[in-house]
Amino acid sequence: MGNQENPTAKITIDPAFVVGPVRRKTFGAFVEHLGRCVYTGIFEPEHPKADEDGFRTDVLELTKELGVSTVRYPGGNFVSGYRWEDGVGPKGDRPTRLDLAWHSSDPNLVGVDEFAKWSEKAGVEPMMAVNLGTRGTQEALDLLEYSNIKGGTALSEQRKANGAVEPHNIKMWCLGNEMDGFWQIGHKKAGEYARVAAETARAMRMVNPDLELVACGSSAPTMPTFGEWERVVLNETYELVDLISAHQYFEDFGDLQEHLSAGHRMEAFIKDLVSHIDHVKSAIKSQKQVNISFDEWNVWHMSRDESKAPTGDDWPVAPVLLEDRYTVADAVVVGDLLITLLRNTDRVHSASLAQLVNVIAPIMTEPGGRAWKQTTFHPFALTSQHAAGTVLNLAVESPRLDSEKTSGFTALSAVATYDAEANEAVVFAVNRSATDALTLDGAVGSLNPARVIEAVTYTNKDPYWQATADDSTSVLPSENVSVKLDGGRLTTELPAVSWSMIRLALNS
Repeated sequence: MGNQENPTAKITIDPAFVVGPVRRKTFGAFVEHLGRCVYTGIFEPEHPKADEDGFRTDVLELTKELGVSTVRYPGGNFVSGYRWEDGVGPKGDRPTRLDLAWHSSDPNLVGVDEFAKWSEKAGVEPMMAVNLGTRGTQEALDLLEYSNIKGGTALSEQRKANGAVEPHNIKMWCLGNEMDGFWQIGHKKAGEYARVAAETARAMRMVNPDLELVACGSSAPTMPTFGEWERVVLNETYELVDLISAHQYFEDFGDLQEHLSAGHRMEAFIKDLVSHIDHVKSAIKSQKQVNISFDEWNVWHMSRDESKAPTGDDWPVAPVLLEDRYTVADAVVVGDLLITLLRNTDRVHSASLAQLVNVIAPIMTEPGGRAWKQTTFHPFALTSQHAAGTVLNLAVESPRLDSEKTSGFTALSAVATYDAEANEAVVFAVNRSATDALTLDGAVGSLNPARVIEAVTYTNKDPYWQATADDSTSVLPSENVSVKLDGGRLTTELPAVSWSMIRLALNS
């Protein structure tokens, strides 16, 4: 049993109770032409570790270690004013354009061909967004033809002449970005967006009916448009799309306990969005199931100076922008958000951590210098590496917590995955309490466990410790020596503000 001084949370794990498969697309990320994400992030030809195509090999290796599956590109807000044609062909002929979304300039040295090449090197699946802000159906079709048609047409032959002989075969496509946001270039009302999204989806499927298409959901659950936007958009697009997007960011405003409730708030958003999707399904009497692409999520301290874009006559290329420095507490929240996405794998079929490099990112770089891991890198990388097979529906009994704005959320956030082929189960657990350790008492007999393979916890006495380029290794996931497996009982102590992973080998 657990430490009598600590509250106890109980879980029961049974491989018979399955939520759905572990989806590799849950571990996606996001590369936008924003700040230093592209230039001096993934691409820096002058860097000592740049390859023959100008890509930073240190970033490529960290991307692989992070375990990223898909990468959404090129935005984000950026895409709503983007002319994809600017980013193809000889680099000396490419124009520099104003990026109104982030008050910057873009030299277009990286475009669809470079991104496809980088994706292949990184071992990720590209997820392309089309501009439905200032442009529309024809431009989306042109980009699809350029990217995916093998040859014999004007645009496919142009791609081949530009050096990409084989088609990019991009399957996942986002139909615009956050089009209900007043900040969006080409911002639209729900009916306006629904019409152009339906037209674009229908036309793209005439080129390739097997594309995976994502309609824009409302920009955030706090938007006044949320719910009604989904109803209007899905009424027009339900039979034409596979997924609808969800975006949500979390910020620590100084109340650590409130910050640690982020996973609870994400779960509520997912359930609300599912209800709106399924309302439309019922109303139109569809046999199809539309699901969720949670293609922007992270901790983002957007009220801080790091998120203030340039102004006036200053239109810099790749300015330092949105470069949040993450704490241990932020990493625990990110780990909890990933647990939440997995726990809802029946309806969340794809997700993208926003973003990958420098911009609210797990990977940071110095121009011409080092690349290093932020705190948030670790729970993402370990979850991506070890979550496999199926996600199990846990029975949970947990103490409840209250914060200033959120009440009644569980101290324990947990999920388990079960890999029958590997004879392994993994428990991912977060203690959301800002002050108290938690004893975890797990009934795992139905798994027929043999031994503990590995048990690690990420925590620190100072939850506001931050990694830097000079010190990114002082605080790492470390062995949790309190874990005990006794027959069908798994017990451990979870420190306050902590993320843990316990891997169990199972008897065959």
